Amino acid sequence: MAIGTPSSSRLAFLDWMRGAAAVIMLTGHVFHSFTRTADREGSGYRLSQFVGGLPPAMFLFLVGVTLAFLMASRERQGLPAAARVMAAMRRAGYLFLIAFLFRIQAWVFAWPEAPWRDLFKVDILNAMGFALALISLLAIVPGVRRVWLAAALGALIAFGAPFVSLMDWSWLPGGVRAYVVPDLLSFGFFPWAAFVAFGVSAGSILRTVGKDRFDVVMQGAAGLGLLLILGARYCSHLPYSLYPKSEYWLNGPWLVLVKLGVVILVLAGAYVWTQYGAAGRWSWVRQLGVTSLLVYWVHTELVYGRWLWFWKERLSPLQTALLSVAVILSMLALSVVKTNLKSLRLRFASSPHPAIDEPFVIRRKERQLPLLVSSQEHIKELQRHGQPAVMMRVDENDVPQSQRSRRGRRRACAG
Repeated sequence: MAIGTPSSSRLAFLDWMRGAAAVIMLTGHVFHSFTRTADREGSGYRLSQFVGGLPPAMFLFLVGVTLAFLMASRERQGLPAAARVMAAMRRAGYLFLIAFLFRIQAWVFAWPEAPWRDLFKVDILNAMGFALALISLLAIVPGVRRVWLAAALGALIAFGAPFVSLMDWSWLPGGVRAYVVPDLLSFGFFPWAAFVAFGVSAGSILRTVGKDRFDVVMQGAAGLGLLLILGARYCSHLPYSLYPKSEYWLNGPWLVLVKLGVVILVLAGAYVWTQYGAAGRWSWVRQLGVTSLLVYWVHTELVYGRWLWFWKERLSPLQTALLSVAVILSMLALSVVKTNLKSLRLRFASSPHPAIDEPFVIRRKERQLPLLVSSQEHIKELQRHGQPAVMMRVDENDVPQSQRSRRGRRRACAG
């Protein structure tokens, strides 16, 4: 089976970056679910969890990038501001729908042990949907101005998170509060939506400059990423603070900027690799990125569900590392099957009859003319590219005797 390639309209470096986030996520989740308790203080486990905190930021940033692409596309079509906002809102609604379907499936598979409150848990998909719904209003602003406004909004969300934590939110139901207030167990709008806003800014830049200037943009992005990491780390160690109380790992704006710097560096690195390192070649990392939603959905059930209960919190670091490789390979296989599903269906549905030699005739429908006539090699070549066979009208005398007799018997029975 030939490995399918993504559409040429997709930007390869964005798929590769999404796939890199998926690989990190898979590794971190496997270590979190299967490492035995005695080894959870080791450096390997701590590293897996520290690096494992990057994928949510990367996924949210990339959602912002694609949202900016949608806004730019609708703007080029000449749609009014209200129509552009509604198009972005529909994207948010789609993510909300996927998020709730995901929670329902997880709850049903875990029934009866799972409490009903799990249906309203705020996961990364919920955070994406909520953030997109609010940030969709940026579609009102033209492209160039949207770059600066989205970046300013991202900074406002990041630096406003400590103040939000200081407010009294007890009047809000817990399920609603989780969408807004910083929490170590959920993905609240503060500060996580900052990555979506920064992604909108980056995506607006990419759509404004065009592909011919991506090299220059990525050089600047790499420099900006390093500057953000070094500058945010320095500021986080200053002896004074803007806030009466702030927790670095919960609502710290400097942590957001450090992660943003890493995300931008990965973006620049993904561009260099896909443009110059692996240009034109199939990439298993990019393959995972093309089907990242499917990978996220299936691996969550596999890793945190009941399927591998006999290994939960019982494996050594080496055993967990081997299991993470196995999970990555299984998700890669699933991704390849998903990408090639259409061609596989065509291959099995249109297999030629073994008794018919070239040239052979394929009927379109029962007792229907014209017939589809072509050489066997020609049809296979067209099907390989997802195209239908060449359609030709033939004379009854040109049909092979074996098919003519079969069709005659069918017509006699039908009559």
